[in-house]
Amino acid sequence: MSVKSPVEIEAGGGRREITPSAATFCSASVLDACCGSRMFWFDRADGRAVFVDKRRETHITDTRPGRSALVVNPDILADFTNLPFKDNRFSLVVFDPPHIIRNEARGWITKKYGVLNGDWQEMLRLGFAECFRVLKPEGTLVFKWSSSNVPLAKILALTPEKPLFGNRCGKTAQSHWIVYQKPNAKSSHAGLKAHD
Repeated sequence: MSVKSPVEIEAGGGRREITPSAATFCSASVLDACCGSRMFWFDRADGRAVFVDKRRETHITDTRPGRSALVVNPDILADFTNLPFKDNRFSLVVFDPPHIIRNEARGWITKKYGVLNGDWQEMLRLGFAECFRVLKPEGTLVFKWSSSNVPLAKILALTPEKPLFGNRCGKTAQSHWIVYQKPNAKSSHAGLKAHD
């Protein structure tokens, strides 16, 4: 599997599809909308996914030989509130936004996970809207949240979409994985018939 080269998206507020020169990303069916250091991925260079984050940075965690650094190196440098993709583009979207509210990322935890600052509620509202916009009808959105600063119920209220199911995990049971399916506007449950 070849390693994908990072692609930078120009700032300016406008949306645009990834350029043809970034053909590597065109076949990806999965989007990680704020990948960070890709901590929960089994393969951090999985070719089925395109990795997006607004940060590109490296933090040395331990200077002893054989130890690693925390590397945030997305394929595409972009903000999850303004994703550079067309509507209905991905079959699966992963949305794991920062969950800590701070003015800036100074400590190790905030460097690792990023921070929410300013009007973070509007930021997350826009993030949900963008993730659903680029998700195909009947596609799956996997949302991850840690309720260490803000309760999950307040976050789920930021989108009109209804989750299917979820799971709570972690040492303190504050990490939540929530699964959504984007509705298909062309279908209706009213016309479904029961089968034997």
